[in-house]
Amino acid sequence: MVGAFAGSTDTLASVALPWFIVVGACGGAVLGWVATSDGATAHRGLIAVALAGVTVAAVLTARASSARAVACRRALAVTIARDEVVRVVFDDRVASRVSSRGVASADAPLASCRVPIVARIGTGSAAPGQWMRFRGRGLTTSRGLRLEGDISALTPETRDWRRGMRGRTGEIIDRDFGRNAPLVRALLIADQDGIAPTVRDTFADAGLVHLLSISGLHVAIIAGALLTILSAMRVSRATSYVGAMVVIIVYVAVLGAPPPAVRSAVMLAVVGLAQRLQRPTHPWTALALGAVIPTLQPAVVMDLGWQLSVSGMAALVAARALLRRVRIAELRDRRGWSRRLMATFQRLNGWRYTLAREFITGAVATIVTAPLIAWTFGRVSLVAPISNLVAGPIVAFVQPALFLALLASPWPGVSRLIADATAPPLALLDTVARYSAAVPYASLHLAPTAFSAMCAGVAAAALIRATASRRLLPGVVVAVGALTLAIWSPIFARGSGTLELHVLDVGQGDALALRTPRGRWILVDAGRRWDGGDAGRRTIVPYIRRRGGDVAAFVLSHAHDDHAGGAASVIAALAPARWWEPAFVTTNDAYRRALVALRGTSSQWHRVQPGDRWQLDGVEVRVLAPDSTWTAVQQDANETSVILRVAYGQVVFILTGDAEAAEEQWVLDHTDPTLLRADVLKLGHHGSKTSSTIPFVDAVQPRLGLVSVGITNRYGHPSPETLETFARRGIPLLRTDREGTFVIETDGRQVVVRVARERWTLPSRP
Repeated sequence: MVGAFAGSTDTLASVALPWFIVVGACGGAVLGWVATSDGATAHRGLIAVALAGVTVAAVLTARASSARAVACRRALAVTIARDEVVRVVFDDRVASRVSSRGVASADAPLASCRVPIVARIGTGSAAPGQWMRFRGRGLTTSRGLRLEGDISALTPETRDWRRGMRGRTGEIIDRDFGRNAPLVRALLIADQDGIAPTVRDTFADAGLVHLLSISGLHVAIIAGALLTILSAMRVSRATSYVGAMVVIIVYVAVLGAPPPAVRSAVMLAVVGLAQRLQRPTHPWTALALGAVIPTLQPAVVMDLGWQLSVSGMAALVAARALLRRVRIAELRDRRGWSRRLMATFQRLNGWRYTLAREFITGAVATIVTAPLIAWTFGRVSLVAPISNLVAGPIVAFVQPALFLALLASPWPGVSRLIADATAPPLALLDTVARYSAAVPYASLHLAPTAFSAMCAGVAAAALIRATASRRLLPGVVVAVGALTLAIWSPIFARGSGTLELHVLDVGQGDALALRTPRGRWILVDAGRRWDGGDAGRRTIVPYIRRRGGDVAAFVLSHAHDDHAGGAASVIAALAPARWWEPAFVTTNDAYRRALVALRGTSSQWHRVQPGDRWQLDGVEVRVLAPDSTWTAVQQDANETSVILRVAYGQVVFILTGDAEAAEEQWVLDHTDPTLLRADVLKLGHHGSKTSSTIPFVDAVQPRLGLVSVGITNRYGHPSPETLETFARRGIPLLRTDREGTFVIETDGRQVVVRVARERWTLPSRP
């Protein structure tokens, strides 16, 4: 059965993939040729055919790859290749190394299968690239394998050389660069896992976040530095080009051939080869080939690095074309301010022209990449054109030095000396980012929906098209129309027709968001706060705005900082129509801020009581606890947590806040047992041993447990006792410290789990 299924997918792939390669390459060449042609209009049909061929072939290839992956997962052997370690960061501290990425190999008859995995390693260790044997439990998903267990080395020892080289490169960087190692890892080998969230936010506000990924810029800088050095050594131009390309190819291979680096290397090869053959080439030709070739793997189009690389390079080519047109434009047909502005620009020369050119290029690049940056980072930097003027020369200087330190790694003394010499420019880069981000209104915080981000992308594409056209106006009109649609689209947001429970990763705290079938939200808690920020402003508000829909209610489970910390920000930004809470008297500052913010809104305040029920879009929300009499005699706010029963169709969620043993027992004593049976249980108090008692868990009998918990939290949550309780009953747990944000979705019958790009259905009860 597996062999026959795999054979059919191989046939489809063998037809689609060559067609995709040929049509993609030809389409890229045609696009470049037409971009330089005076008769571009006559060739639009040919362009459309080429793009259609690429699209159809990509779809067929993706379908074939997906079907083959399913077949591979059915025939897997438990042997994995360990990729680089994922270093988990919480605030500014690097946590223990808890997970590993890699691929799993299959046994006959599909010995060539390679399936992506995410492994949670209990015990065992390995060198980078080492092939290991896995023992434990695995869960097949639509995106790969999720494994939990122990690993041990295979005999004889075998290694994946590419993964091994990248892993050893990371270890060398850690050895030589010390505190600067996370930033250097990002600049050299595209490893951003060590970058603290605060640093990433600072670079995003400053408009420099693209420097933290291999966007192709770094490869070009290294290539330029190599050519300059070889030219200074009086090496012939042809030899210099060949030598530089050999080094770049090795460097890209060591990186693991990320799509942006491949794009940059292809463009360098095309331009260099054209110069060597003394044949003219247009920038759009090189960009088309560089963009298309990495898409031999169709999933590449979903890679942020590839998207930023292609869009950024397109913006660069478009800006250069625009500047060239302005530089040679005739002023006789111009009137008023446009004539004066263009005349002033044409008179610029020397450093003034260079400065103006780079500023305009940066502005165009910021506009074109804004949809991607807003979708990924929730903001658009307004100071990016200026900050890049300052940061660009620093990166151009330090990048070759970092690469030189890497080349000198066999001699630790020399490499450390070079690494120490790079400390001042790296500190200067960080200073530029911090000062740029500190400028008032440096960035505009946005949370676009998928549709509005798509409309903004259309606007960016229209602007690029306008710069390459003889007439700017049609492209500008399309861009304005698309932006207008993007701005108004959130008003028309609708739900998915299912109930969704979004468990948001806010560190050591709780933040849950229920989305009804019609797209309205019920928020439960708002995470923690810290000096200068809170989870409401950083995480919850952008998350809700991106998906659209009104906030119908906010339920504060209890008045502790890790649950109420972001509540004031949520109230100010999202204005929930209802506010439910236990009304436990406390002087907690976060709770006080929330009430002050609530006073300035029209939200309906309500003190919950057991039996309170509310129907919203077919979803029933029922309060199980606390009773006002119970609340009045408590000393600990945890024991006054609001416990909710959320039902949709035949599926039930129980959400417990930080309820501990005493309140759980009160619920057991005062609640109909049939109301306690649930499919999903949110564990109380982050999985503490004082919550999720055995009688309560046995009364609920969940099929899945949820834990909202911070990485390496000082409380030791979730506790070993709680983990054992669920392990003995065979109840799987999803944890935000391991999974990040995840979603539980139900149509009233089945329960579907969405974690990152993975998706699977919970098995039914026996």
